[in-house]
Amino acid sequence: TAPTTRESSLAGRLVPLWVILGLVSLVVLVMLLVKLYAELTVGKCKSSVDMSGKTVIITGSNTGIGKETARELARRNARVILACRNQDKARDAAEDIFKTTGRHVVCMQLDLCSFDSVRNFANKVIASEERLDVLINNAGMMCEWGRLTKDGFEVTFQANHLGHFLLTHLLLGKSQPSRIVVVGSVGQTLGRLDINDLSFGEYWFPLLNYCTTKQCNMLFTVELSRRLQGTGVTVNCCHPGYVRSDIANRSEDMQTWLFNRLLDAYGKNVKQGSETTVYLAVSEDVETISGKYFSDCKKSFAVPWATDRIKAKQLWEESLKMTKVKEAV
Repeated sequence: TAPTTRESSLAGRLVPLWVILGLVSLVVLVMLLVKLYAELTVGKCKSSVDMSGKTVIITGSNTGIGKETARELARRNARVILACRNQDKARDAAEDIFKTTGRHVVCMQLDLCSFDSVRNFANKVIASEERLDVLINNAGMMCEWGRLTKDGFEVTFQANHLGHFLLTHLLLGKSQPSRIVVVGSVGQTLGRLDINDLSFGEYWFPLLNYCTTKQCNMLFTVELSRRLQGTGVTVNCCHPGYVRSDIANRSEDMQTWLFNRLLDAYGKNVKQGSETTVYLAVSEDVETISGKYFSDCKKSFAVPWATDRIKAKQLWEESLKMTKVKEAV
C-alpha cells in the first residue's frame, strides 16, 4: 500500500532528526576520546628527589599551579617562599599547605607590577636567606587592554615579563649552582612581539597580549641561558598545560569566557598542571639542561619566533632599559 501524504511528511521530518542525533553522538564520542587521550598522556614528575636544605622561591603561589607547586616542594622538605602580592591569600595558602604536608612555608610580599616592590623583595631575600636553589617565575595575569602600572608599562607585560626580568637579575648572585624555571605557555605560538611597540599599542585583545608575554618568557629563557653558560645556573621554560586558573578569571571578555569553558571540559587540574614545573625544579634529568622548552615533563617544540636569538637579544636590551638594570649578566 502506498504511504499516505501524512506518513510521507512524518518520514521526511524523522530523517533529518536521525541525522542530527547521529552527528551529535559523533561529536560527543570525539570529545570523550580527546578527553581520554589528554588524561592518558599527561606528564608526571617521577623523580623522588628530597629537597631538604634547599630554598625555593615561587612567585604567584597563593593559588592555582603555583600553590600546588609549593605544596609538592614543601612535601619534599624544601624551604618554600610564597612570593605573592595578596598576603591574606598567601597566608591562607600557607595554612592549607601545612594541613596537607605538615610543613611550614614562608610568605613574603611581592607585587610584580611595581619595580619598587620587586627591589624590596629581592633585598629582603638577600638579607634573610643563606642560599637560593630554585627560582620559579610562575606568576602571571591577563588584564584588559589599556591599563598601565605606576611604572608606566602595560600591566600584563610588566606582570608576566618585566617584573620577573628584574627579579631574576636581582637574585642571580644569591646561589650557584641553581635553577630558574619560567612558567610559560603554548600561547607563545600566538605571540606577535613587536620590539618597536612594547607598549602593546596595536593589540587590544587581552588573550593576544597574554600570548605575546608568553613569547617574551621564552625569548628571555633563550637569552638568559646563553648568558649563563658555564655559571652553574640553568634556566628552562615550560608549558603547564591547559589549566583553568585565576589568570583568565581576571578577564571578562567573550573570547576568554569561551576559552574558560574549553578548559573546564578538557583542561588539566592544578596538580597535573604543576608536574612539569616540579620536574624542572627537582629532576636529575635536567640538571645540566638549559634554554629549553618543556611540556608534560619532556622537551617540547618552541616556535621559531619564540626562540629567535636576534629578537631575544633585542628584547633583553629593551628590558634592561625599562627596568633600569645597570649591570647585565
